[in-house]
Amino acid sequence: MRRGRVALTGQGADEKESWVSSVLLEWGSCGRVAYVDGEPAGYVLYAPPTFVPGADSFPTSPVSEDAVLLMTTMVYPEYAGAGLGRMLLQAVAKDLLKRGGIRAIEAFGDVKAPREGYGGCLMPADFLLRVGFKTQRPHMRYPRMRLDLSSVLTWREEVEHALEKLMGAVRPRTVRPRPVRPAADRGDLGH
Repeated sequence: MRRGRVALTGQGADEKESWVSSVLLEWGSCGRVAYVDGEPAGYVLYAPPTFVPGADSFPTSPVSEDAVLLMTTMVYPEYAGAGLGRMLLQAVAKDLLKRGGIRAIEAFGDVKAPREGYGGCLMPADFLLRVGFKTQRPHMRYPRMRLDLSSVLTWREEVEHALEKLMGAVRPRTVRPRPVRPAADRGDLGH
């Protein structure tokens, strides 16, 4: 992933751009964009709940004081199923860990959202569960989900350790060339 500007289009684009600018000035980075071959493939938006006044209208509010609210994750349909959603959330976790003082990411899941190709604001609850969130406050439609950043650290360390072991297991061993004996020693003098 790299930083870049993605054009906000559609209904409310000016409001979204104004909101992002305001959060950037007051809190810092509040989103990430995933690129594939130089083209935007998906994005994620997140912020402290004080920057998301609509969050209070959910039946499972409020968001915990020690958490940042994951507002939306969108992976464009042509890139769905390739793990970009998980990568975007890993980038969010990495950013929040660097900032310090934030213990979790929370999100309002949607139990009825379609599994693939979702385009709404809320993420499917089953997607959140697959990437490590746990149900903080259950609801028939909009459960509040939570991902503790301490579990992300443990998971990251485990993955890095597993990769080190795997790389050691598949790393090619150095093969030394066998010395070539003269033809007379081999018994084939060219006859």
